[in-house]
Parts: sequence; C-alpha cells; structure tokens
Amino acid sequence: MRLQSIRLKMLFMLLTSIGISAALLIILYALSTLILGIPVIKEPLAWLINNIGSKPVLMVTGVILFLVSYYMSTKWFVLDLKKIQTGVQDVTAGRFNARIELKSQDEVGNIASSINRMTEQLNAYLDEITHGLREIAKGNFDTEIPVHSGSQLGEVAESINQMSRQLHQSILEERNAEKTKNDLITGVSHDLRTPLTSILGFLEVIEEDRYQDEVELRYYVNIAYEKAQNLKKLIDDLFEYTRINNGLPLQIQEIDMAQFIRQLIEETVPILEKNRIACNLSAEEGLVIQADGAQLVRAYENLISNAIRYGGSGKRIDIAVRRDGDQVSISFTNYGDPIPERDLPFIFDRFYRVEGSRSKQTGGTGLGLAITKSIVEVQGGEIRVRSDRHRTTFETRFPRQI
Repeated sequence: MRLQSIRLKMLFMLLTSIGISAALLIILYALSTLILGIPVIKEPLAWLINNIGSKPVLMVTGVILFLVSYYMSTKWFVLDLKKIQTGVQDVTAGRFNARIELKSQDEVGNIASSINRMTEQLNAYLDEITHGLREIAKGNFDTEIPVHSGSQLGEVAESINQMSRQLHQSILEERNAEKTKNDLITGVSHDLRTPLTSILGFLEVIEEDRYQDEVELRYYVNIAYEKAQNLKKLIDDLFEYTRINNGLPLQIQEIDMAQFIRQLIEETVPILEKNRIACNLSAEEGLVIQADGAQLVRAYENLISNAIRYGGSGKRIDIAVRRDGDQVSISFTNYGDPIPERDLPFIFDRFYRVEGSRSKQTGGTGLGLAITKSIVEVQGGEIRVRSDRHRTTFETRFPRQI
C-alpha cells in the first residue's frame, strides 16, 4: 500500500526507526559476550557498565541508534524539499520553464505539482504577451493580447492593449494632421493663386497700356480691386480658422439664447433687407448655455450669410431656439436650392464648395462653415446639417445650463 499522506509517512518512519533501533539493541545485547572479547572495546565498555550501569548504557545506545536510523530514513524527505527549494529559486530568477521532478504523491508532491502548473501557466501567458508585443513592435496595432482577469499579468496585458490603442490613435492623428496640413497648403495655394493670377493679369494689361480708354482702364482696375478684396477675405478667413484650431482663448459666460439670437437678427437686418429676405424667429425663453459670445456671433453670422447666399431664392430664413432634453438646439433653415446628398458629409470641410468647382461666383471662400464648425466644437457644442428638396437646416446644440 502506498502512503499518500506526509503524516502517515512520518509516522511510518518514526515507527520504523524505533523498530530498527530495538532490533539493533537486541542484536548488540546478544553479541555482548563477543564484543567484550575485543581488547580495544573491552576496557572502556567494562568501565561504563561498572560505573554507570548496563541499563543507562543500553538506553543511550538505543537513542543514538534511533537518531541515526531516523536521520537515514528521512533523507528522501529532505532531498524533496531541496528540489522544491531549487525550483522556487528558478521561478524567482525568472526561469519559468523549470520543473520540479518529484515522484511522491503526498502533500510535498502536491506542492511541487502546483508550482509546476503555476510556472506552466505563467510561461504560456508570458509567451502570449511576448508574441503580442512583437506584433505591436511590427506595427500591427490591431493585435489584442488576451486578458486573464484576476491576475496582475492580466492587468499588464490590459495596460499593453490600452497603450497599443493609444499609440495607434496617436499615429493616426499624426498622419491625419500631416494630411490636413498638406491639404491646407494645397487648398491655400490654389485659392491664393487664382485671384492673384487675375490681379497680375489685369495689372499687366494696365502696365503695358493695353486698354482703349479711361473707361476700360477703370473697368480693369475695378476687377483687380474686387479680386484683391476676395484675396483679403480669404486670408482673413484662413487666419481666423488657424487661430481657432490652435487654441483660441475663450471668454466663457452664460448666454440667454433667445435674447442673443434676437440681437443677432437685429444686427443683420440691413443685409436681410438688401437681399429682400424675411427672417422669422421661434424661441423658447430662459434657455441658457455657456459659451464665448463673440465667437458664437461669428459662427451664427456665417450660418446666416450662408443661408442668404445659397438660399436667397426661398426668400425666408427660419431660426428656432428650443430645448431638447438637456441640450439647447439652435437651427437655421432656408428654402433655397438643396445641398446634394453626396455633398452633405463634406460640407464642413475646408475649401469645400457644393458648386462642384472652385469658382467663387457665389462669393464664398470655402472656409466659412469650417470656421463655424470649429467655433461650435471648441466650446463643447456640435453642429449638423440636413437638406431635402424643400429646405436646408443647419443645427447647433449646446449643453443647457440649469
């Protein structure tokens, strides 16, 4: 029968050591006559027996025999403990592929088996983490290291995954920023070159006296002046756009939107009357947001100008201020030509024009809506557009102050 418990084994070794010690004492007692016949042993042994007594000598001899026997019989146990100690030292040194080889199936063997299973799991998980890190190092940022919940290595894996996602996002943002910069340079170059070429062309005609009379001269000068004005407006809009996107300092304050929009409409009455466009306001009172009033005026002036420029055929602009849950909605609706559905996703892009060409016959620079979007979003708001064959609506939303 195999002993499966360390307690039973220790008890067995104890009893075995006692039995061996008793058997050896009996044998020694039976051979005492022969032992006393040995000259070297006879005199010391006879002195001990005569001075101490035979029983104490036997007891001391039995204790010594028991200790020696017990020491020899427990030697395997000490060797197993040393193997476990060596295995634990390997683990602490980071050698997780080390194994503790024990054949016993008692508590000591179970400890060794548990340590082996732990190191196997650690080694396998570290291989997964290492593989994931190598893939991330190759640029495969979509690699996800499996997360084992309830362990510190699982937290390490989750931290690596989060780092990978953030690094990927940073790289995408950097690439997008580089693309944005290149697109901006391309757009600015095109839009600056077009009016500048026209100005230089008319000035060249004037410089070379290739005009018939003063009327034609004034005509060329007037065109060059208009082109220069357009160029100045483009540069001003471009400067405003870059200033907003580079962290424009904001003067945040509480704004009553009904009063704010009323005042804005009053300031735009001259341009509305000039274009023979009516403006209707439907506003809920007491709706307050936090925003920079001066910047918000610029954003909404762009929306009104856009409605006049592209929706003038509808002869009406409807502005609505209403509450929608915990937000305040401000919408500008015109009834002119609709925005084609294919253009809606790009309507707020820099230099984008619905006309399908980069001509400025409508007078725009292609930056007005991009500026409006930047102003709204930098203040925690959002802007959207919807358009059908009946109406086009630009809507902004801001968190409502309670």
